[in-house]
Amino acid sequence: MSEKLLEVKDLKMHFPVFGGVLRRQVAAIKAVDGVSFTIFKGETLGIVGESGCGKSTTGRAIIKLYDPTAGEVLYYENGKAVNLAKMSRAKIKPYRSKIQMIFQDPYSSLNPRMTVGDIIEEPMQIHMPELSKKQMRQRVIDIMAKCGLREEQADRYPHEFSGGQRQRVGIARSLATNPSIIIADEPVSALDVSVQAQVINLMQDLQKEFGLTYIFIAHDLSVVKHISTRIAVMYLGNIVEIGDAEEVYNNPLHPYSKALISAVPEILKDKKDRQILQGDVPTPMNKPSGCGFRTRCPIAKPECAENIPQLVDKGDGHQVACPFA
Repeated sequence: MSEKLLEVKDLKMHFPVFGGVLRRQVAAIKAVDGVSFTIFKGETLGIVGESGCGKSTTGRAIIKLYDPTAGEVLYYENGKAVNLAKMSRAKIKPYRSKIQMIFQDPYSSLNPRMTVGDIIEEPMQIHMPELSKKQMRQRVIDIMAKCGLREEQADRYPHEFSGGQRQRVGIARSLATNPSIIIADEPVSALDVSVQAQVINLMQDLQKEFGLTYIFIAHDLSVVKHISTRIAVMYLGNIVEIGDAEEVYNNPLHPYSKALISAVPEILKDKKDRQILQGDVPTPMNKPSGCGFRTRCPIAKPECAENIPQLVDKGDGHQVACPFA
């Protein structure tokens, strides 16, 4: 594997819940509850799971749109690590240019009062003030061309574009500051299937050209398998399995991963292989003791209620958080 670029250690993101007459904290929503993984230069780590499992919150906590409750986010530059999780908003500013984000909704993530050219140029004004206005404008045009947008579209407003075109604008904006990591938060889920393929292919082309590293968050496993180098499966705020994309998809070890992958619609798929989970996902405000999946797990044992299972390597970097997998 190539050089280490980002390391997340025991990341937690708990949101307080207030109640009563005095509005005191009565509970906490454990959206992310001890997530750890490493990102290597040039790869794509796909993060998958059901809605509400903490995928998007993990991405936003890494880039510090949310202040993490606990844990470390180590960004490596020239062999040295800096902990982004402990930095103030002022000190983290230089690193914001290194880690950019593509948001899920191309309709609400673009300022409707700004032209597309101004939207793409804005990050340069913040992070690259040494560039002249003319240099910024030329860079905007160059980036737009890379993303399949024409120069004359720079003076148009977001409402004049389709959903796919708006997401291309979002991708162009994320490229403006020469980032090394891009966190893509379900970037194609709001788009038509045919447009999804175009955007995914564009992201792959840009990755090859600029040597980008992606954290690709999605709930569509077929999309994640297509673009990812490795896949991490999340359930109720924890990673339950992580490994090579082909290995996790074709040989899942965790019972949740098996159920998730068996639900992927495929032509002529044998229905006998379908694994349907019983019950509902527990609330992250009141998680089960021990393994969070035990209340729905077909192979759960009494000891699963005692300890939170840790990721164990089963060979070739394929890790699973289940002693009975």
